[in-house]
Amino acid sequence: MSMSKEEILKELREGVLNYDEERVKRAAKKALEDGIDPYVAITEGLTPAIREIGEKFERMEIFLPQLTIAAKAMEAGVAVLEPSLDKAQGQKVKQGKVVIGTVQGDIHSIGKNIVATMLKAAGFEVIDLGVDVAVDKFIEAAERSNADIIAASALMSFTKVMQRDLVEYMKSVGTRDKYKLMVGGGPVNEEWAREIGADGYAEDAIKAVKVAKELVEKKL
Repeated sequence: MSMSKEEILKELREGVLNYDEERVKRAAKKALEDGIDPYVAITEGLTPAIREIGEKFERMEIFLPQLTIAAKAMEAGVAVLEPSLDKAQGQKVKQGKVVIGTVQGDIHSIGKNIVATMLKAAGFEVIDLGVDVAVDKFIEAAERSNADIIAASALMSFTKVMQRDLVEYMKSVGTRDKYKLMVGGGPVNEEWAREIGADGYAEDAIKAVKVAKELVEKKL
């Protein structure tokens, strides 16, 4: 079936808005088959849809499960389109590199996983270290990948101190000014982020993307 460029872009948007990963993948493949610029497919098809999903989440019209599924649908579309981006366009789409993990002593992963998925959907390259991550492992991964941001999650009040330990460790090994540090999680708030000297705090995945973009811009 023949589809116009506008119809394919609409199909990409509708797939994300309807939480339909397979529909998004089909539309992304169709876009490539029909010679649509993959950068346009991402920025005019997928990105507006995930932005709309994010706004619905902020207005509490949808909840975390829908947000996660929509983000995964967009990520699936980006995975199809990304290999066809030329290098310059790839740089435009890639927002930066984020090393993310849940701090040592904490094995909660849901919040961290949602943030990681949303960052990927927004165009960030994400290195997910998982849970129970020691402070030195965050730095090792950041050094290896030449990351822009380190994002540390804590879901229990007694593990959030590891975020402060991470700041102190970064100072001790001379990397505090090299990477922007974001913190988040259930017991974490803006006041705690300021107290420990983090660069950014986000209370949910949508705000985490905004904060990450702002931090990368400041770093440039």
